[in-house]
Amino acid sequence: MTDRIVIEGIRPSTPNGYPAKAVVGRATAVSADVFRDGHDVLAARVRWRSRGNGKGKWSTALMRPLGNDRYQAVIEPAELGAHEFQVEAWTDRIASWRHEITVKLTAGQDVELELEEGALLLEDALSRAERADRARIETAVASLRNAQASAESRLSGALDPALMALLDELPDPSDLTRSAPSPLWVDRERAAVGAWYELFPRSYASPEQGKMGLAGATDRLPAVANMGFDVVYIPPVHPIGRSFRKGRNNSLDPAPDDPGSPWAIGAVEGGHLALHPELGSFSDFDAFVARTRTLGMEVALDYALQCSPEHPWVTEHPEWFHHRPDGTIKYAENPPKKYQDIYPLNMWPADPGDRQALWQACKEILDFWIGHGIRIFRVDNPHTKPFSFWEWVIHEVQAANPEIIFFAEAFTRPKLMARLAEGGFSQNYTYFTWRNTKAELTEYLTEIALGPKADYMRPNFWPNTPDILSGILRGGGPGAFRLRLVLAACMTPSYGIYSGYELCENQPMSDTNEEYFESEKYEIKDRDFSQPGSLVPFVARINDIRRRHPAFSDLGNIAFHHSNNDQILCWSKVDAAADDVMLMVVNLDPHNTHEDTLGLDLPALGFEWHESLEAFDELTGMTFMWTGANPYVRLDPGLPAHVLHLRRPGRGGTVT
Repeated sequence: MTDRIVIEGIRPSTPNGYPAKAVVGRATAVSADVFRDGHDVLAARVRWRSRGNGKGKWSTALMRPLGNDRYQAVIEPAELGAHEFQVEAWTDRIASWRHEITVKLTAGQDVELELEEGALLLEDALSRAERADRARIETAVASLRNAQASAESRLSGALDPALMALLDELPDPSDLTRSAPSPLWVDRERAAVGAWYELFPRSYASPEQGKMGLAGATDRLPAVANMGFDVVYIPPVHPIGRSFRKGRNNSLDPAPDDPGSPWAIGAVEGGHLALHPELGSFSDFDAFVARTRTLGMEVALDYALQCSPEHPWVTEHPEWFHHRPDGTIKYAENPPKKYQDIYPLNMWPADPGDRQALWQACKEILDFWIGHGIRIFRVDNPHTKPFSFWEWVIHEVQAANPEIIFFAEAFTRPKLMARLAEGGFSQNYTYFTWRNTKAELTEYLTEIALGPKADYMRPNFWPNTPDILSGILRGGGPGAFRLRLVLAACMTPSYGIYSGYELCENQPMSDTNEEYFESEKYEIKDRDFSQPGSLVPFVARINDIRRRHPAFSDLGNIAFHHSNNDQILCWSKVDAAADDVMLMVVNLDPHNTHEDTLGLDLPALGFEWHESLEAFDELTGMTFMWTGANPYVRLDPGLPAHVLHLRRPGRGGTVT
């Protein structure tokens, strides 16, 4: 190290130097430790630019000291795609001089030499100033050298706030130090914020109306949009193999009309570039995508790199598969689960040429569906494929289409999940499904929202999936579904539910198997979404609240507040710029009423300790008047949550 100034601990960052993540047009905090020997005042700024088409012009933002030698600035990248940023620091000789002369003047000491020193420093800054700003600096120099005036009067011009702000933007080149460039990938808003709804198009076919699955699902879209969802996620739409086809409840003895699992991809009709004929034509698919878009939503398509025994690749490229000693191709297993209808791909063939051909074929699948309007891919089991493959294919796709989003379905070990996110995945599933207690939720949210992983790993909370019916949803009743929905939707900016959640479907395969009984993965589901007791109005209300309150679009603004009852969880989300303060209180017990006196950190919420507040409950329309930090709450399983908009009395409120 040859620089005198030390710059370290830069965030956002990743452990291995991959790009951290940001969102176009949204504030991203950049911070670093900046220090040197001695007591001189330091200044720092961050500069950033796009690396899209060549390298763009640098933008800069002055960093402010946070204490303990930590500095921070907020940047707002204006373009999608690859960016870089650097932290610059320098000894602020003018600020050091200001401090020294102010202290001496206050102590009644002679400051004649210090006044001349200031004049010399300002003259030095003239060479770095814009022409339009030089007159202001020259005026301050003349004032410092005006021997006829008092020291206080001579100094006042140099302490003018406008002049100080101008000089703060003029780094001293004598010891200007720059960090190495840090990479930053800038996504569109949907990569960080959105409500997802998963449905199986084949369950919406209407033979009596002559409609195939995609056409029937298109009719379902307005209802999904009315619930306030942003993304409609559909499983693979390709032909399904018939060999070893699974029957109902994952049986090995299918009936003639059992549709099989959509993840058993490939049949005589084609592979990953084909559409299942029972879903309709490509015109139907394009119409589904277009209709979703006109309703203000978009489609996420499953990207599953695996094949049925009848996939064309099995005969055309046997070298792309794993083989047993007897020469047969190995099917997929996740003991005790067996997937005899699925052949996993060998993504690392011994021959580099085979590997290159396979990877290129996998990329061509993405290119094909991008051509049909898909901009989001939910990736099935990415942790079973090489990290280097994902780093390559995501980079290749996003270089041409930076708006593409990749969502990792990786319920696996923490380090694998983190590395997938670091290597380029836009967002990922999480362990939320298995976090139920107050301690579990508090610890997990603190880790993923406030820890280092938040720089590159975006969580998407799902209370249920077609594979997972877990925790208190099993036998919990509507109260369990309501409270888990509030947790998922109001803790993280991205969340999703699988169709049937709004009907409180919760019959498990068994006491030990967390899959659904009569799972839609293996059969057609005919649901009555208008049945009494549906949670559709509640889901719509939650999504409407999320859209109206900007505090919910941030991950790192979550803060937990004290409660004595282990069944009462209280947290807040604050957007200070929008004056939006939201406080959530949830009863985690779906069977019993609980009450508590909270301990709120009012200054963290932007209020005084003994201030009176209006707490407007967005779920019920009721307003509570609170004074001080210890309000009383009581929640029963029927409506186990408060979603409160806190405001000062007389500020007006949200219309219910």
